[in-house]
Amino acid sequence: MKRQTNDTTNTPTANTDTDTHTDSDTSTSTSTGTDTDTDTNTALFPEQFARTRRFSLGVPRQFTVSPDGRRVLFVRTGSGSDPVGRLWQHEAGEERLLADPVVLVGGGSEDVPEEERLRRERARERSTGVVGYATDGAARLAAFALSGALWVVPTDGGGPFAVPTAGPVVDPRPSPDGRHIAYVSGHSLHVVGLDGDDRQVARAEGPDISYGLAEYVAEESMGRSRGYWWAPNGRRLLVARVDTAPVARRYLSDPADPARPPQVIRYPSAGTANAVVTLHLLTLDGDRTEVSWDRAAYEYVVDAGWDVHGPFVAVQSRDQRVVRTLAVDPMTGATEVRHERTDPAWVELVPGTPARTASGALVLPEDAGGTRWLTVGGRRVTPEGLQLREVLGVEGERVLFAASDDPTETHVWRHEPGVGCRRLSRDPGVWTGTGRGGTTVLAGLTPRGHEVCVIRDEAEPAAPAPSQQPAQQPSRQPSQEPSPQPSQRRSAQPAAPSSPRASVALASLAEEPVVTPRPLHLTLGERELRAVLYFPSWHRPGTGKLPVLLDPYGGPGIQLAVRARGWTSCVSQWFAEQGFAVLVVDGRGTPGRGPVWEKAVHGDQLGPALEDQVDAVRAAGERFVDLDLGRVAIRGWSFGGFLAAAAVLHRPDVFHAAVAGAPPTDQRMYDTHWKERFLGHPDTHPENYARSSLAGDGHLLRRPLMLVHGLADDNVAVAHTLRFSAELLAAGRPHTVLPLPGATHLPADDAVNANLLRVQRDFLKDALPAPGKAATGT
Repeated sequence: MKRQTNDTTNTPTANTDTDTHTDSDTSTSTSTGTDTDTDTNTALFPEQFARTRRFSLGVPRQFTVSPDGRRVLFVRTGSGSDPVGRLWQHEAGEERLLADPVVLVGGGSEDVPEEERLRRERARERSTGVVGYATDGAARLAAFALSGALWVVPTDGGGPFAVPTAGPVVDPRPSPDGRHIAYVSGHSLHVVGLDGDDRQVARAEGPDISYGLAEYVAEESMGRSRGYWWAPNGRRLLVARVDTAPVARRYLSDPADPARPPQVIRYPSAGTANAVVTLHLLTLDGDRTEVSWDRAAYEYVVDAGWDVHGPFVAVQSRDQRVVRTLAVDPMTGATEVRHERTDPAWVELVPGTPARTASGALVLPEDAGGTRWLTVGGRRVTPEGLQLREVLGVEGERVLFAASDDPTETHVWRHEPGVGCRRLSRDPGVWTGTGRGGTTVLAGLTPRGHEVCVIRDEAEPAAPAPSQQPAQQPSRQPSQEPSPQPSQRRSAQPAAPSSPRASVALASLAEEPVVTPRPLHLTLGERELRAVLYFPSWHRPGTGKLPVLLDPYGGPGIQLAVRARGWTSCVSQWFAEQGFAVLVVDGRGTPGRGPVWEKAVHGDQLGPALEDQVDAVRAAGERFVDLDLGRVAIRGWSFGGFLAAAAVLHRPDVFHAAVAGAPPTDQRMYDTHWKERFLGHPDTHPENYARSSLAGDGHLLRRPLMLVHGLADDNVAVAHTLRFSAELLAAGRPHTVLPLPGATHLPADDAVNANLLRVQRDFLKDALPAPGKAATGT
């Protein structure tokens, strides 16, 4: 893989007497067309951004590969502006439509159960129709819900048909043998045959009880979206029972509709009680055996499953410093500790783990020094410096996983005993995938946009990562060693294959953005911060200074400075076309650079994150003389909104205006699992919450600040913004508040999403001082 550096004629004026490195993705950096074309495209972008649901519509996703590897099931909407998801199957090089909701139930509005609406909100689901499905073990039968009705479609011929159920259906999943389908209705778990013979196998004992659903913090903060698992023989289930009675209530009202009763939600804010989660082994007749473990010490169920070796569960302590993998006796419910992970900060939860190979070897992550390793059977199987991101699947003794040796890219790898680790994805980007039966589906966000390809094992394989044998060493306990410098790391980059690899592409129907990102990838400052700089396509070096707009997320779990054309890069380029030089920086606490980097924010989520943004903009200003550091703005949403507001509060010498969307201003009001991970329990470490909150610092505001918040946000409650606004007003600090009626944490209204971009642009342009004029309020 090669990256081509811009020559000096195409690179904005730069001071080359610096160690800052730059390069650009040549596939997206070439300017075409006239200035008039650019102006027209820029004007059209906000509506396109909203209409395409952030360019997510028309993209293939949710892949299932049949055991023989011959068939691939997936979901895709009808076009880049059609929000209705349809179920498709790819076989022998051809696609076949399996289920079209418009044909089955019509094209009108959906009527989904409340539990399904909440599941979609947690998943930030932007489409309708078939938004999810599940198959039997052979992938011969797929089940999905439409407006609360259960639908089933055979994948080897025949059309979809509805199955009668006892009530509205949530999360239907066929048994491995395809004879039954389990689903949740009215908080109770049911099992129904294809003939409509419905059994209630677990009945909710009261309004606070549910069976088969994940609780709030599991979906929002742990990444566990399901609450039951079939046994391989299809005769029993492992089921989560959730009791939310101890959880504090919040009341979410709609001020724009005062006649509408408020919605009651259970939200466990930091330091308060969580839901009580227990696990039960159920037969199809409803007989149950409770799974036993020390729930007082390990109250979080972070994952579970049932494979050929039996049921298993991963549990975590409230302080998140210990995670245990437990084997469950399927007859008695007794548990045995098979592995324990500990960490003095927190144990990071890696999606897809724990898992087991056919021989029973545990597949787990291990944090040691600057590396997050993949371990199989207690042995490290990845090289130093290759950061495990996710385990994508286990088949036999093979492990498919996603990992990064460069924080700006994520690739799909496969480990196989006797072979080692091979990288399967080739082009730059952020890749994921799944595999079975000798077929691997690679889905990536690349510099060209969304790409999906299906490859077979008989094709030319990727070359192995070098120096695999030294990584085959016994697992050690995690340590807090410094992260190795890039020059000290063993490269995990595979050599280029000697011949082309056969593959079949799955078509993406997503619209091409009318604004083409022109990223300059940077490495800034002594901490080698990964960043991307966007200049206006019409800007010529040396023709004038540009105001700077920082456009970060900057927090845990999300990276933006990557070699991929996602919706965020398109938005950043759009702001650049408005006359800004836009800088995107991933600082400490963001993923992809190893456990030491991620955990540098333990106890302080504000200080390091803000310091990295300051260092980055100053380093970029030294590198590019066209950046006007006397006019610097910052915008962001969620953690990025928190960071934007903090920037004008604490560093008005650097930042001169900010737009803060859905900012968590008081960390004590955020949920237990997410916030206690980084800051500890607020009763034990109140100082961590004080230093990481904006509440109490409103009197520091000296710069223009716009606060934006959805009034129906059940993740970051609008109280964060309203209370902070009241504090600012009491301190006599002028500011702007933009409430979004009916909007959740991810606003869904197309008009709101389009015009919100323009409102932010206009506010920032008005707020920044004129060129050459000092900002007021210093």
